[in-house]
Amino acid sequence: MKLEFAKNQIALAAVAALGAMALASTPLSAQAAGKVPGKYVAGDFHNHTTCSDGSISMQNLVRKSTSTTADAPWGLDWFVQAGHGGNGNRNCTLAEDESLATPAYPLVTNGGTVVGPNTTWANSVPPVARSGSALTNSNMWRWQALQEFQYPLLEYLGALKNRPLFLGLESVVAGHEHTSMAVVTGQIPSSLDNAVLPSAPPYTALGNASALAQWTYCFDRGGNDDISRGNVTAGGTVGNNWNCAVTGALNATDPSWNAAGQKLRIAGGAGTGDRGHLKTVEAVRWMNEFHPNTSYYIPAHLERAGTFNPNGNNGFNVEHLRNLNNAGPRVAFGMESQPGHGASSDRGEYLTRRNAINGFRTDTAGGVTFGGTGVYAAYVGGVWDALLGEGRNFWFFASSDWHNRGQFGPDDFRTTQDFYPGEYQRNYTMVRNGSDKLRPQTIVDGLRSGNNFAASGQIIDRLAFIACASYAGVGARSNASVEALALAAAQNNTDIDRAGCATMGEKLLVRPGAEIVVSIVVRDPSGTSFSPYTFANPSLMQIGMNQPLNKPVLDHIDVIRGMVTGYKTPGAPDYAGAWPNNWAFNPDATQIPAAARNNSAVIHKTFNASTWTAAGGDFLKMTYRIPAVQASQYVRLRGTNLPASTPFETDANGNPLRDLETNSASVAFQNVVAGQPPEFPDNHFLRIPCTSVGSTEFNGCPSHLPTSTVGNYTGKFSAVDVAAWADLWFYSNPIYIEVQGSTVVAGVK
Repeated sequence: MKLEFAKNQIALAAVAALGAMALASTPLSAQAAGKVPGKYVAGDFHNHTTCSDGSISMQNLVRKSTSTTADAPWGLDWFVQAGHGGNGNRNCTLAEDESLATPAYPLVTNGGTVVGPNTTWANSVPPVARSGSALTNSNMWRWQALQEFQYPLLEYLGALKNRPLFLGLESVVAGHEHTSMAVVTGQIPSSLDNAVLPSAPPYTALGNASALAQWTYCFDRGGNDDISRGNVTAGGTVGNNWNCAVTGALNATDPSWNAAGQKLRIAGGAGTGDRGHLKTVEAVRWMNEFHPNTSYYIPAHLERAGTFNPNGNNGFNVEHLRNLNNAGPRVAFGMESQPGHGASSDRGEYLTRRNAINGFRTDTAGGVTFGGTGVYAAYVGGVWDALLGEGRNFWFFASSDWHNRGQFGPDDFRTTQDFYPGEYQRNYTMVRNGSDKLRPQTIVDGLRSGNNFAASGQIIDRLAFIACASYAGVGARSNASVEALALAAAQNNTDIDRAGCATMGEKLLVRPGAEIVVSIVVRDPSGTSFSPYTFANPSLMQIGMNQPLNKPVLDHIDVIRGMVTGYKTPGAPDYAGAWPNNWAFNPDATQIPAAARNNSAVIHKTFNASTWTAAGGDFLKMTYRIPAVQASQYVRLRGTNLPASTPFETDANGNPLRDLETNSASVAFQNVVAGQPPEFPDNHFLRIPCTSVGSTEFNGCPSHLPTSTVGNYTGKFSAVDVAAWADLWFYSNPIYIEVQGSTVVAGVK
């Protein structure tokens, strides 16, 4: 077994080395003037329907996510439907009621009873074929559901509603946990623009999700046992006969290769994680070979399942992110470190000793979330900064991970589990579509560019973040001139197109000694957010601030800066390392391995009401200079509604604290033996009282909040959705500054 592990490490090192060389010669983002015009548009790429483990139909989730009605006001600009890989037994293309019926997909009834989205495939009207080998409970492989049922419906809904919708997948990852991904090749063709939609069933799609379906068959761990080569074994449909080979890979000579399935089929037991990771690297290489411009691969809630387990399918260490980015720099270009499930009893479903992933008892990396964000990105100088310090294109994203409302129904504004796509978290992505409509390809291009910021709870909804070079004499730029560029960009919801300036996901090339003018303009929208609660924020009440939960106000913005020192060498001591276990309870920075930290990353500048300037229309502007730069570096932003030193929320420097004190789930420490009861019961760590009394569930602390006793106080405490609405953050992606003669920022152009 040691020999097999060593071979795996050699193979990974070879893949990483080849990828690093390719990266250095294949930059990914553009800074040059003459950009195609675009706007920042809001979207979500990770959510679920009854096709996997969600609670509502595809029709209902599309409506909830993209409409602007009173019962669903969230109005996303773009939307990717992306359920779990593997298989499922429910027909999510069936609607719940007549309000969701369309000419091509009318409401289905049987004897006057609605045949809804919880109906199994086998019991659907009309019945549908199962694929692959015989499965229990009438399951259908995900590749078939995507190819034959989900894609045609989504294409039709997009055309009917004139909305940019496409299909992705939350892949069940070999060697790891989950990843948000898509291959948009074939989806939503331009011929659909002038298509005449049918007035009755059936609907015949003009495009297809065949590339996504093939990837799902070949590489999703949930389909590991499907060796049908995509053949449909019932109903007489012609099979796909897919082959999963990757150029330059071992393929048929790999011990894990399955000849019948023409794919890698990973055996369980010792070494499962190592073998699985190698398959996942192959998955990215396949995307990079066959669909490099039309695909993305973004590890989802990547801290949740803990650190990497070489004998299971758990989390991601920093070296796995490096390996994936090396294997497909145009594909594996980021991470989803602000997870969904924001209203869960364990925020983000991040929990110490969660014991929920394949029976492997482990902490979430970091123990819990920090201000709703995983520790890999929330900790300054941690994993994300380590990757940025190499000069990689590796960007920050958020998602809803919508499944259900917990103890409430899907139409309730209260939740003890999930927020709808667009309700709480949003990715604001620069999509350069010019005068054309939004299309899957330009959305994927926008995500890849890194010109993206993510925000929770509508704390901001506009951002212009730019850096411009200023030289003495002829090349001088004033703060005011750069700030004017940023203000105009924010007001127009676009970015800058000016030589000598760069924005998120881009690189600014400068001579040694240049001054860098950094300007930030945000819109902190006045009025109410999407929060249903009008009572005072319990977190702020601790420090005497009476601010309604549905009227959050931006408190401060941190500029975080780190130095760029170049790519780490595969196999070197600082290339690989696991985040320290149980870190939520023992925060000791010396435990973080060199591979997972960037000691140069610090809070470089903080702006607040005393240092920014109102610019009208809810816009705030702030500008400063980095003098006489001599070394390559990056700057990135984060901001929050919470002042520094807010008890149980932020430290004296304004950093987010662990979310343990607003989690109502039970917690177990390291010394708990598997199978024994948790050491601490539900509500044990709750610390922020919720004391507002109202006449409804929305103008006072709602009845679903947990209760506990702390000191002399017995009553409700801030948790679940109230805690989420109380604690808001935004994160921007970085701007790189490359100084001539210093380290080359190889990951971007």
